[in-house]
Amino acid sequence: MSSGRVRRTLVQLAARSPAHRVFRANVRGYAQAAAVQDTKPPVALFGLDGTYASALYTAAAKTSSLESTSKSLAALAEVFKRDAKLPLILNAPTLSPSDKSQIVQELQRHMGAQDKGDTVKNFLKTLADNNRLGILQGVCDKFTTLMGAARGEMDLTVTSAAKLDNKVLQRLEAAVARSEYSQGKKLKVVSKINPDIMGGLVVEVGDRTIDLSVSAKIAKMNKLLTDTL
Repeated sequence: MSSGRVRRTLVQLAARSPAHRVFRANVRGYAQAAAVQDTKPPVALFGLDGTYASALYTAAAKTSSLESTSKSLAALAEVFKRDAKLPLILNAPTLSPSDKSQIVQELQRHMGAQDKGDTVKNFLKTLADNNRLGILQGVCDKFTTLMGAARGEMDLTVTSAAKLDNKVLQRLEAAVARSEYSQGKKLKVVSKINPDIMGGLVVEVGDRTIDLSVSAKIAKMNKLLTDTL
């Protein structure tokens, strides 16, 4: 008897069983539990921005809008990159309710029509009502971490004193992908610029950090000199 016929026979027998109703109730319970589990953030995040990002992830998962929410936040992250003054504006303690409303509307405009079910729109209003617009940039970053974890990706953050050429980033990605640091996961390259490191690179893969910056070398040299003297 084929596996398909065996399966149909078992289903028919189960349907005649007195325990069938209990079985169906259990299946519904398991399905509900699985649905709850699917809405849980894939990794634990810390900090206030991490708490809000996790709450947004759960809300988006429950409404099947994770992808659209991710795209909306990515659009907002680009706004932060283009406007260095935006964090200062969002953190201003003198923002009136009218100011916050206008800011939320402007942020919505940058998201376009990709906010499915107004998930991010409602989230922005919540931030405004709770005087938390200042953590929005952090929420965007943390949400990216959650989505990467959900997709089985790992962030490869490369910090340099000046902007790196795409070819350099691709070579770094290839080198890390071949190493044990990648843990066999797909890497998502995040390039950051920090003039304070003075030169060299700081490479972060998952929870590991490889500090090859000039500032780190100077700090080690200063410590060595201090300890020697």
